[in-house]
Amino acid sequence: MSLTVESIILGIIQGLTEFLPVSSTAHLVIIPELFHWNSPLLNSLTFDVALHTGTLLAVVAYFFRDTIDLISGFFRGLAKRNFNTDDKTKLALLVFLGTIPAGVLGVLLDKWVETKFRTPAVLATSMIVIGLLMWYAERIATKMKRTDNLTIKDALIIGFSQALALVPGTSRSGITISSGLMLGYEREDAARFSFLLSIPVIAGAAVLKLKNFIHGIPHNEIAPLFFGTLFSAIFGFLSIKYFMKYVQRHSLNVFVWYRFLFAAIIIIFIYVI
Repeated sequence: MSLTVESIILGIIQGLTEFLPVSSTAHLVIIPELFHWNSPLLNSLTFDVALHTGTLLAVVAYFFRDTIDLISGFFRGLAKRNFNTDDKTKLALLVFLGTIPAGVLGVLLDKWVETKFRTPAVLATSMIVIGLLMWYAERIATKMKRTDNLTIKDALIIGFSQALALVPGTSRSGITISSGLMLGYEREDAARFSFLLSIPVIAGAAVLKLKNFIHGIPHNEIAPLFFGTLFSAIFGFLSIKYFMKYVQRHSLNVFVWYRFLFAAIIIIFIYVI
């Protein structure tokens, strides 16, 4: 299989799993191992940035109007020194505050987590533990609150839960949506805030990793990087679109069972293969 085809497959996987509550990291670590894809590019920082750029484009495109409103609302709040003038300005502040925990811990712990925790055992454990948390969140959810009811306290709680997604196998969307459910928010509103919260985090992660390399890209790597980014963006957009429709009527339990199944595959990979 060519490097370009492998990059397209991983781009599709990144696009789908970044926004579904199933952990993109778990899939991007295990699947190349299962199929013995050993290209240095696929394990490189360059490729990681490319895939995250794709998912960033996806979430910004889907929530384009919201993104513009958040940016304008944030600067409007700064200019007026008041973030309670309207709902958009208030939401901008809440997204900003909710981003801080993941941003700070991401800068401090990213390299340590990536080197110490990026193992099949940690991935399998995280898949199971967060799966149980998602199941529990659905079980106790009252779904009585809307985004309009979001408080600074709740935004920070969800933000701190997002910081836990630094641990590979956790799933940013899985843990933030579950936190929203446990705080009493409707599933669709919890998902929307989760995705809005992911925009600055994904952008920050891409920029943080981008600064670590400033060199030319070899000619033979341009096509794999381009197509990986493109398919990550396309499938990321589709993933968000249909997931937002799905959570209007359905629980997260199907993803809980998927996480358990994937964890079982990882365990078999550790002890059998």
